[in-house]
Parts: sequence; C-alpha cells; structure tokens
Amino acid sequence: MVGDGINDAPAMKAATIGIAMGSGTDVALETADAALTHNRLTGLAQMISLARATHANIRQNIAIALGLKGIFLITTLLGLTGLWLAVLADTGATVLVTVNALRLLRQK
Repeated sequence: MVGDGINDAPAMKAATIGIAMGSGTDVALETADAALTHNRLTGLAQMISLARATHANIRQNIAIALGLKGIFLITTLLGLTGLWLAVLADTGATVLVTVNALRLLRQK
C-alpha cells in the first residue's frame, strides 16, 4: 500500500508493506514501513530493486560464512589445519561478508 494522507494510515498499518510518500502527513509517515523521500513513484521501483539485492546479499553472506566455517571446522577436526588457521579463517569470513555487504552501497 502506497499512500501519503491521514486517511491512508490505517490501510498502511494493515497492509503487509506500507510505503508513505515523503511529503505525506506525520501519521502516514509513522505508520508506514518505509518512506519515499521524494514525491516520485519511480523511487518505488528503486526501493524494490534494493530490497531484492539486499535479500540476495544476505543469502550470499550466510553461504560464505557457514561454508568457510564448515570447511575449517572439518579440516581442523581432521587435523589438516591448525587451530590458529581456523581462527584466522573465521576472521577472514567476517571480513569477506562485510566487504560483500558494502557492495550494496554502490547500487543506485
């Protein structure tokens, strides 16, 4: 539900996702889940695109973190790598996930 007036506030609250226009009333802005800062509906398409990219990025980050931790857990338990290498790999996984998440800042 996209709205900007006081009459839209109850519908935005009841909707799965409520989006308020930036110049809307305070009530509409407070009850909305998100707000478009400009009065252009093109921002809605950009918001959806960013939400999809964020969701994909979250899945990637979970796969990277769990994958690296799983690999180094198994190799450490088998004695193929030392404990310190596993600790460094855990730190490296955190850095990789952070850098991967920072890619979202470049999206327009």
